[in-house]
Amino acid sequence: MTTQTKNAAPATPKGTDRSAAPYSRRRAARIAGVSYLVMFALAMFANFTVREQLIEPGNGEATVANITGSMGLFRLGLVAFLVIFVLDLVIAWALHVVLREVNRDLSLVTAWFRIVYTALLGVALVSMFQVLQILGGGSLAFLSGEQVTTQTMVELSSFESTWLIGLVAFGIHLAMLGGLIVRSGLVTKALGFILMAAGVAYVLDTLARGMLADYESVAGIFFVIVALPSMIGEGWLGLWLLLTKRLAD
Repeated sequence: MTTQTKNAAPATPKGTDRSAAPYSRRRAARIAGVSYLVMFALAMFANFTVREQLIEPGNGEATVANITGSMGLFRLGLVAFLVIFVLDLVIAWALHVVLREVNRDLSLVTAWFRIVYTALLGVALVSMFQVLQILGGGSLAFLSGEQVTTQTMVELSSFESTWLIGLVAFGIHLAMLGGLIVRSGLVTKALGFILMAAGVAYVLDTLARGMLADYESVAGIFFVIVALPSMIGEGWLGLWLLLTKRLAD
């Protein structure tokens, strides 16, 4: 009769999948950090180089002329949004892995709110593809004259509206993410509070667009209220995720 050494590692049960072990928090943080930085660069390009330059709200003829005259730029902007769509899903998963030890259920719900936002971004991008079909010689190229301008502006408005609704879910995601970070003890609580402020700002901005008849008169103020904490908080978060050494392998 043989005896088993006390310090011997227990045998792995037959049929056990070693790959089912929890994913490394540090590796997930690195993935999220890189994804955040790439997404930041793409978002700046898609929003300010493409949308802001090509789309002129309330001026359909100018918008159509801008897009048709810079179709390559418009296509690149659409590709950038598609990559952002994928990266948001990756970040939702990675943040859940990093923060699930703080509160697993809250971390999961936080991830789901980002996934809801990302799904609505994907729906919004359908409208951008429709614009491409209208102005780029696709299946909707049979439209002519005023129909082209009208349908283009309808699709661009649909993109903005769908994305705007998604930003409510994104704002809730940021607020909950900030709360998790405050509770985690992994980084200064200031980062968590900034993310919470950004989340509240996103929600308030969307509500203001729906409730204020003269929203355009305060649009600049809301832009600062939303952009400042969002850029600081998410940029800081991305760098921390990329550089932190406080998470176990």
